[in-house]
Amino acid sequence: MTTEQYPKIYLYSRIVRAKLFIDKFYSEKIDLDNISDEAYFSKFHFIRLFKSIYGKTPLQYLTTVRINKAQQLLQMNKSVSDVCFLVGYESVSTFSGLFTKLIGTSPSQYLNYQNQRKTQIRTKPLTFVPSCYAFMHGWTENSNFEEVNI
Repeated sequence: MTTEQYPKIYLYSRIVRAKLFIDKFYSEKIDLDNISDEAYFSKFHFIRLFKSIYGKTPLQYLTTVRINKAQQLLQMNKSVSDVCFLVGYESVSTFSGLFTKLIGTSPSQYLNYQNQRKTQIRTKPLTFVPSCYAFMHGWTENSNFEEVNI
């Protein structure tokens, strides 16, 4: 390793450390000061470095992590208000607005869709199996399942 590469790797490892901090503490009240302190950079320098590596600002990344976790929790049938607080938001309206902006549907609509999907999977499981796979295994011929329509 040359002396030119060492500083780049060192800087990169500090940015990764801050990303891991976000991944671990996303549900807590963290802000840009906490995150940049974790990497030992000034806020503005940190934002530039983080965005050049991850393509998002640290706060955009934090929002993405929180919303992705919210989707997982909603799939587990948690209430919207519970999910809001579990992923680190203090306001349901702020959470709902960000969720809708990133996912394209409100958290309550997403929750309803997930519940409907679970019901469909329970009642008609073969509709969720690709028809080529079902055909390959003979599930479409002489099937006892009512939902098979090929």
